[in-house]
Amino acid sequence: MRVSALILTFSLTLSLGVGAAETLPEPVRAALARSGLPEDAVAIWIQPVEASRPSWRYRAEEAMNPASVMKLVTAWAALDSLGPAFTWSTRIAGSSAPGATGRLEGNLYLIGGGDPLLTYDRLSRLLRQVRGLGISEITGDLVLDDSLFTLPPHDPNAFDGRGDRPYNAGPSALVLNFNAIRLTLLTRPGHPRPWIASDPPLSRIPLVNEVRQEPGPCGEWDDELTASIEPGAAGQDRLTVRGRWRTECQRKDWHLAPLPATRFSPALVGALWEELGGRLTGRVRFGKTPTNTFPLFEEKSPPLAEVIREMNKWSNNVIARQIFLTLGLQVAAPGEPLADAARRNVSISLGKAGIDATDLVMENGAGLSRIARIRAATVGEVLIAAWRRPFMPEFMAALPIAGVDGTARRRLKGDPAAGYAHVKTGSLDGVVTVAGYVLDRFGRRYAAVMLTQHPNASASRPAQDALLSWIWNGGAQP
Repeated sequence: MRVSALILTFSLTLSLGVGAAETLPEPVRAALARSGLPEDAVAIWIQPVEASRPSWRYRAEEAMNPASVMKLVTAWAALDSLGPAFTWSTRIAGSSAPGATGRLEGNLYLIGGGDPLLTYDRLSRLLRQVRGLGISEITGDLVLDDSLFTLPPHDPNAFDGRGDRPYNAGPSALVLNFNAIRLTLLTRPGHPRPWIASDPPLSRIPLVNEVRQEPGPCGEWDDELTASIEPGAAGQDRLTVRGRWRTECQRKDWHLAPLPATRFSPALVGALWEELGGRLTGRVRFGKTPTNTFPLFEEKSPPLAEVIREMNKWSNNVIARQIFLTLGLQVAAPGEPLADAARRNVSISLGKAGIDATDLVMENGAGLSRIARIRAATVGEVLIAAWRRPFMPEFMAALPIAGVDGTARRRLKGDPAAGYAHVKTGSLDGVVTVAGYVLDRFGRRYAAVMLTQHPNASASRPAQDALLSWIWNGGAQP
């Protein structure tokens, strides 16, 4: 009878949330004290996934900036509204049907459908198919159609003045290769400059290497480098890399977004067409596709579940923006700004699930925002709702595993809890966050959220790791 009573009590605790603590777990309080952070800089929410109420909460009703933890809301709304098998399509059409002479009379159109993962490799496959038809020459222009998304101008410098960083790249119905290139730097023995290789190549934008190579330790190597687009001879732009390279760096990859999409995309497509042996009488430009074109090929994106995995494992802001605007496209009224429609669709999704979105401020779906706000309780409710949906495996598998992979690969290193927490992390100046699922050593799983907003928020990472470790050790048991 005593055993039966204990089981009943435990079941009621799980279902009713009896005894939910309105305080900080002691390991978190101690870690905050060591970091010098005040306790009112954080918010915490914890709930067993099988329970109906949280077991721990602290300032969980305070709206705070979630940084990239906002991507959990974007992922939830997308899987809920679109489904894990949803795909985007990119099409190719011609002004006319291909002829027998290897010439396409008129223009070739590349028509964007919002695909977040239209990488160089996939774009190459599309254009290789065109070449496979025997088309070697386009007598008109190669036209890039990004008209599906009607968007205001994007300023990549607006957020933090670092417009050449890929995380600041803007969305587009035809975003190519995340609007980014990779520069690989290699130490060149006995030479004043390292080797630098660019991938992918950009048509008519040569790379100029003005980096000084010096002996010494690597350190924060990318802080020593700058890259900029500068005018060259005969009005031709060039990508100039300057700075200092230490020989002990050996080899490093540097990802950049040095050009606005209006210039990057034509340069990328032009270089690829030339690389494939194609000729172009006109130029690569942006434009709208007429209604009387001849359809040629269609490229389907990977399914949404895979796209969300790419987004959350590596906190890709471009993917998040693309998914967010796709949500807007599903419900947008004529003339309604696409971002407004996206926010409305997210609210509809949360509301149908009974999730309280009070105080939610969602700017772009990525969390790269100074104005974004959400309560820890709302994030927690999203985690619990996702756990109870058929797409739960896809939602959780998209999250980085602490101490193992993605953006959480360096968290909980050497801690027994490493490998037991699927979490999304977020970081901005003055904001550090973590949210996800933690499996404790007794086999119980919890949804957990910790948001920190403070000028010295970066010092809260040990406290966040302490929270995850404490849950793993069974401290969050109701």
